[in-house]
This record gives sequence, structure tokens and C-alpha cells, in this order.
Amino acid sequence: MTRADVLGERLAKIPPLIDVDAHVVEPPDLWSSRLPARYRERGPRLVHAPAGEIKLIDGKYREEPGTAGPEVAWWFYEDSRTQLKRYIAAAGVPADEVTLEGITYADMRPGCWQPAERLADMDLNGVQAQLCFPNYPRFCGQMFLWGEDRELARLCVEAYNDWMVEEWCGSGGGRLLPLCIVPLWDVDLAVAEVRRNAARGVRAVAFSELPAYLGLPSLHSRAWDPFFAACQETGTVVAMHIGSGTKTPQTSADAPAAVGATIIFGNSVASLTDFLFSGVLHRFPDLKLLYAEAQIGWIPYLLERVDDVWETHRGWSRGQDNCPEPPSTYYFRQVHSCFFKDAVGIDLLDKVGLDNVLFETDYPHQDGTWPRSREAAAMQFGHLEQEQIDKIARGNAIRLLGLDLPG
Repeated sequence: MTRADVLGERLAKIPPLIDVDAHVVEPPDLWSSRLPARYRERGPRLVHAPAGEIKLIDGKYREEPGTAGPEVAWWFYEDSRTQLKRYIAAAGVPADEVTLEGITYADMRPGCWQPAERLADMDLNGVQAQLCFPNYPRFCGQMFLWGEDRELARLCVEAYNDWMVEEWCGSGGGRLLPLCIVPLWDVDLAVAEVRRNAARGVRAVAFSELPAYLGLPSLHSRAWDPFFAACQETGTVVAMHIGSGTKTPQTSADAPAAVGATIIFGNSVASLTDFLFSGVLHRFPDLKLLYAEAQIGWIPYLLERVDDVWETHRGWSRGQDNCPEPPSTYYFRQVHSCFFKDAVGIDLLDKVGLDNVLFETDYPHQDGTWPRSREAAAMQFGHLEQEQIDKIARGNAIRLLGLDLPG
């Protein structure tokens, strides 16, 4: 059989997808239309100015507009400046043209930020429903963690969540699935925001895979236990996107960006190890975790290693202090990871766990598979039994998020 024959045969087995990791580019008036008038000049607002450069200083991204050249879209918030870049809105753009240069909203597909156009792009891609992570606030809302005015930052978080629920998802006919953020600097406020959103049907909250990288308490401190308790009680899935700790693995200052882009999954390795040994999943046995854009091929060895350390080094490693059962026990019971390019992970599916795997598209990022995500699914797992295909493509997401969707 030719590749085209194989693809056609496998495509027939791929059902409508449920995409658990896409991204939304926030509309220009999200905060200016929702913040109290007294905060609108300091809250996030869109400004057009010449492109500038980006630097990471003390764990924070710093940018400033240039003085000449074509104007691009900038987010201004307090003293921070962030330009909208091509690589975060790359859907439909040839790979050679995807750069770190600034763009305007006119330079991107409308589906990046308009709900009706997003639904149309989902239709083109065979996606029935989609969960979207933030863009400007960063993957777990850490932009507002860095804000100086805490009251403004809290209002920015709430404004984002109100927009996410009422406008982005509210106009999606149930196909756009809400994912909210929380005030990361205050656990009590985070708990309140989880409960506020759960009361209106939100079943997922973005969180940092490595909060200590953001200068926040670690998982081992138990400071986050009230947050995890609220998520468990409300059935809210803790969704952690790769890079949500901001600091990412690097080998050297002069290594090309390709090195970091390849090894970024190391953050997810560290995060899952933290969760398994911290006792969080033991103390909250109904808490569910979702790793987004982390892929899955690395999981089998990590599970083998954590179980071996738990047993072999029990005399000194303190691995059993908060983890009375082999760590892999908690993974198979409570942890999920999604992928979009990981044929190796599918080869190891019996060790990754059929019920622990979900699919994603990463729209509209360059790494994403739009508009050929069904083809990507078909070539990676379309050879499996239909029941297995259905679980990966949609069934596991329906179960995890408690979705009510037509078959």
C-alpha cells in the first residue's frame, strides 16, 4: 500500500477530535473593556509602536518598543511592554516565514482571536471541541503575578476569566471549553477563583508546572494544599502547559534556540517527579492533573526510575515520606498528558497508559498540526484498535473534563 492508501484507511477510523491544548490570542479590548475606569491606563491595553527586542532579566521578560520602522501591536501593562509576535500566531504561515518579529492583528488568521473564526478553523481541522491556554498572560497567568499593583492584578485575572467564560466560550456553542487562571500570589484568592469559576461550569484551571521557578512555594511546602483541595472538591483539572514555569532548560548561553526547544520537556519531567514525591496526589486522591504540550514518550522511563528510587534508595532519599505507594501508582490513577507529535510515545502506549493519553493540535502555534491534525492523528495512532483510537482522540478528554458532547 502507498502512504496515501494507508492514510486514507486510517483517517476513516479517526473520530472528531477533542483538542486539549490550543491557544487563544486575546482580543485588543479584553481588559480595557472590563477593568474599572481608574485602572484602564495601567491595565493591559493595546498600543501600536515600532518593533523592539526582548530580554530575560531576573526571570522576567523585558521588551521596549523601537524608535523607527513599521508599527506592530504591543501590550502595555504597568511598566511592562510585550509585542505580539509571529510565532504565537503562525497558523497558515510557511515555516520559513515564522519568526520572532512583531506583528499586528491584521497579520494573523482571524481564528487566532475571534470565536466564530476559530470554530471555522476547527471545522477545517476535524476538531469538535477545544481547550485554549492564554497567550499574553502567559501559560498560567504569571504576567499578573509580576504586576506591582495586586488589586489591579486580581482584577486582570478576573477580567480574563469573565471574558473566557462569557465571550470566548459563551459564543462557542459548547465547543470552546473554558480554562481559567488564578491569582498565583495568594493561595486563598486562588481558591476563591477556582470556586467562582467552577460554579459556572469551568472544569480546568491553568497552573505552573514548577511554581518554585516563579518564586512561589514549592509543591513540597504544602502551601498549595488548599488550592488542590478546592480543585479536587469542584472536579477542576489542574492543567500545566510546558513552559509555565517561565524558566526553561538551557545548556549554555551560546546554544541555539533549537536546543532549548528540544529539551523543554525536561520541565515536565521535573514537575511530574515533584508531584509524585510531594504527596500531593496521595493527600488528594481525586485530584486530576493534565500536562499540555509535554508529549508522552518520556513517561515510561520516568515511572521506572521513580519507582526504583522509591524502593532502592528508601534508606536516605526520603522518597517514601509522603509517597506510601510506588509513585507510578499515583500517575496511572491521576495524571494525564497530551501529545501531537510523538510516535515513540504511541509505541510505548502500554507503558504510558491508554487511559492517561489525550490529543492536541497546538493551534495556532508553529509546532501545531493545523489544518492536518486528523492526518497527524491517523499516522500516529490510526493503526490501533478503534476503541483505543476513540479514547485517545476524544474519550479520555470527555471523561477527564466531564464533557457532554454528541458522539
